[in-house]
Amino acid sequence: MGVPATGEQHVLTLGGVSATVTELGASLRRLRVGDLELIQQYPPDALPSGGSGLVLVPWPNRVRDGRWTLDGRTQQLDLTDPSKGNAIHGLLRNTGYRVTDRSDSAITLSARVFPQHGWPFHLETSVRYELTADGIAVTHGVRNDGDGVAPVGVGCHPYLCLGDVPMRDLVVTVSGDRMLETDDRSLPVREVAVEGRPQDLRGGASLADLRLDTAYTGLTIEDGRVRHRLSDPAGRTVELHADPAFAWAQVFTNDVYATEDGVIDAVAIEPMTCPPDALNSGEGLVHLQQDEQWVVDWGIRLLA
Repeated sequence: MGVPATGEQHVLTLGGVSATVTELGASLRRLRVGDLELIQQYPPDALPSGGSGLVLVPWPNRVRDGRWTLDGRTQQLDLTDPSKGNAIHGLLRNTGYRVTDRSDSAITLSARVFPQHGWPFHLETSVRYELTADGIAVTHGVRNDGDGVAPVGVGCHPYLCLGDVPMRDLVVTVSGDRMLETDDRSLPVREVAVEGRPQDLRGGASLADLRLDTAYTGLTIEDGRVRHRLSDPAGRTVELHADPAFAWAQVFTNDVYATEDGVIDAVAIEPMTCPPDALNSGEGLVHLQQDEQWVVDWGIRLLA
């Protein structure tokens, strides 16, 4: 058997908690607490379905036409979302990460972002996955290894689940009181209040009939974290919690998520430090000076 499409499969264990992280894109491909899967899996010998579990650096989501302006000069990124004519989800989704630290229950993976079309900066990035008693903690580091001031955003693309409970039977809760309306290319048009809209997830909303590809902000901070949750009819809840630097969350219902058993409906809750098209709006970007490092973290845990 050859190397799987996603490269080496890094398996972590801690008591009854286990996870699998792939070499390709440092994707979190699996997370299990006890006998319950908390991450929707894709086959190891297939590319991550719908960006599943990938690290999104140096920007999450889309850049309009792949074009942005730096110091008065137009930058043209490769169009990695050709159906909609955008650049999407950063520059590392097709990169193999190298292991820089490893134990039974934790792993640190690193990858460089090199200067390339539309991106004149050199970044050193890392992501550390560390199992906890009830889930996993994820820490991202980005350092500007080149010249100039680099505008940076970070995101990740996990699809959460509660075992084999169908996604349409789950309830999603996201505290954002504002959201982005988008056009037919999934690009932001305006920021609006969620009040009175079907996309209002603050009190918990059934996923039975929702179709979402929606960025939320105005997130509530609880005990120093922003918190997003999925719950099932049995009362079990999985929570994605994050550093308040993750001031945005994208909720995406994907009805063509590919598993080993076929295509299913799945839901991604994507922590993001900036909104879609941030390289043009500038909103939420962190501007790293030469040799400056930025660290942010998020995690997943089973509540009940």
